[in-house]
Amino acid sequence: MDQQPTAIFEGTADLKPEHCINRELSWLEFNQRVLDEAVSQQNPPFERMKFLSIVSSNLDEFFMIRVASLWDQIDAGYTRPDLAGMTPRQQISAITARVRVMVRSMYDALRKEILPSLDKAGIRVKSMKNLTPEQAAFVDKYFEEQVYPVLTPMAVDSRRPFPLILNKSLNLGLLIDEGEEEGPSFATVQVPSGLSRVVQLPETDGISVVLLEQVITRNIDKLFPGRKVLCCHPYRITRNADFSLDEDEVEDLLKEVEKGLRQRRWGFAVRLEIDYRADARLVKVLEDALELEGGDAYPIHGPINLDFFMKYLYGLPGFEDLKYPPYTPRALTLAEGQSMFDRIREGDLLLYHPYDSFEPVVRFVRQAARDSKVLAIKQTLYRVSGDSPIIAALAEAADAGKQVTVLLELKARFDEENNIHWGRRLERAGAHVIYGMAGLKTHCKITLVVRSEEEGIRRYVHLGTGNYNDVTAKIYTDHGLFTCDRQIGADASAFFNMLTGFSSLPPMGKLVSAPRDMRPKFMELIQRETRNALAGKRGEIVAKMNSLVDEEIIAALYRASCAGVKIRLIVRGICCLRPGLPGVSENIQVRSIVGRFLEHSRIYQFHNDGQSEVYLSSADWMPRNLNRRVELLFPVEKGQLKAQVMEVLKLQWRDNIKASQLQCDGHYTRLSKAGAKPLNAQEELMHLYSHRKEM
Repeated sequence: MDQQPTAIFEGTADLKPEHCINRELSWLEFNQRVLDEAVSQQNPPFERMKFLSIVSSNLDEFFMIRVASLWDQIDAGYTRPDLAGMTPRQQISAITARVRVMVRSMYDALRKEILPSLDKAGIRVKSMKNLTPEQAAFVDKYFEEQVYPVLTPMAVDSRRPFPLILNKSLNLGLLIDEGEEEGPSFATVQVPSGLSRVVQLPETDGISVVLLEQVITRNIDKLFPGRKVLCCHPYRITRNADFSLDEDEVEDLLKEVEKGLRQRRWGFAVRLEIDYRADARLVKVLEDALELEGGDAYPIHGPINLDFFMKYLYGLPGFEDLKYPPYTPRALTLAEGQSMFDRIREGDLLLYHPYDSFEPVVRFVRQAARDSKVLAIKQTLYRVSGDSPIIAALAEAADAGKQVTVLLELKARFDEENNIHWGRRLERAGAHVIYGMAGLKTHCKITLVVRSEEEGIRRYVHLGTGNYNDVTAKIYTDHGLFTCDRQIGADASAFFNMLTGFSSLPPMGKLVSAPRDMRPKFMELIQRETRNALAGKRGEIVAKMNSLVDEEIIAALYRASCAGVKIRLIVRGICCLRPGLPGVSENIQVRSIVGRFLEHSRIYQFHNDGQSEVYLSSADWMPRNLNRRVELLFPVEKGQLKAQVMEVLKLQWRDNIKASQLQCDGHYTRLSKAGAKPLNAQEELMHLYSHRKEM
């Protein structure tokens, strides 16, 4: 008779707040792990600078979307607690406290670690008080000739209302003396985004730069002649950048998204970043004008918005020794005269980017565009690069008269404008472009090429865990599978017919799609391991993903743990599951890897009583992926390829350099290296793939 589990987790109703970690705080813990890389002396100075820029950019998006959403809930009177038992107001309070600590750590790292290391390497970010006379004269001349003509000072009084401040724009806030009776008046100057924020100074030894806002501040009196400027400090506001569409009421999705992009610049303010030395009266003026609460103002001890490091300094020539050593991805070598189609017919081909080059994916689409035997190309696109060779190949195919169908997701957040541009280019070339599906984001990564061959019609399919983006493929880890498996080809045809037409998706043989089938599939796979463990067999789950949030999946994993299933999870970012809770999750361990590359591949391995099943997917275990997105899960069936994927999981689990382990209190600790050989999984994979000849 089957043994019963030691705790009851039959479904989500059994989850209690103490079993879960708040999603937003978990995301901030991920950002802390990125910040740890900025502090780590194991990383070269330019890479530390890059990690700091990533933290800054991540926080921007976090406030624009997640914090803004919480304020929307508060304004709507929504008080229902989340999985962890926190109301929206409680979450805002916890976020504010955590971010304040994080911001202090960021700027401590900048002042004490990163700027000194750059200075030592010959790159000096100078303040005005440290300029040489020659440099000071250069700055003043630069202001007069290049900056002053562009500036527009904006005063605020009874005739001039408070101006609209653009989202994420850098500005200077001023108080102007109006006499004792009147009190000071407010004025603001936007730092021109069209000019380089970094101004390079004349220097005989190394490179010296100042920031544009400092140049303007030094000369601020020239904008207000005859007036006394009491103080001048940089500030920046972050606005709600999320916009939702009632797609049932929308007649033209393209026009509505374009309208939403314009509105994004003027959403309500959710954060004020301002120089820590700013006059309290200046801060109060901004808080009142922007309708911010006191906790929404963050004092900044250094340059506001650190993305200038990546934009202007990271690419400086001559400092390659301050970066990671260059890595050349493994290339796919074809026999002379052999095409991608010839190679795929020999057997399934699995690529692991960036250890494997992304070039074969581009070559696959490009050869399909130029091959006279290819009848049709169908592809889903979510995020592509700014100068995408994939788009160019698809346009070439459409120009050549091939049937080209592209589902281009308009609602890919912060890539909407880019996708609109590419969609119009493809339409001009003659491609059929579908801009997503009503109520769903199309997030899956699939390409179908239909080719006429001697034996008849053959379908070639590429399935991926990451975007068709040749730029991010160099820094994101993702898997891609090429196959001409008949069943997968048939599934792919049915899937595209569902995307482009009104047909419902028939049952598929090997591919599993969300939102209809993926959740039931994952639940069945987890429950099978649970049943095996209860029957005295070995139960084991190893899964790698970006985020784990879904409460039904969490409850199923808790029940599996209680039944004795050994569960190892590699979750890069958000994890709402608490491992190691007595009687609940004692058999679950969670680790996170943050390193040179962004871990992005989704891998799901189930022991299946010794007959392991391995799946790759575009989907994380999140409600949005399983309920509100079009996603795909696909098996890796060939023995050698399956072994390669399982090898990745084993190697990453042994990482004790870049891996951290989640504790049941929601915090992460670095793995102990005591008695163990140091292992950086990403470096080991670079070594392995650079020495592997065959794909």
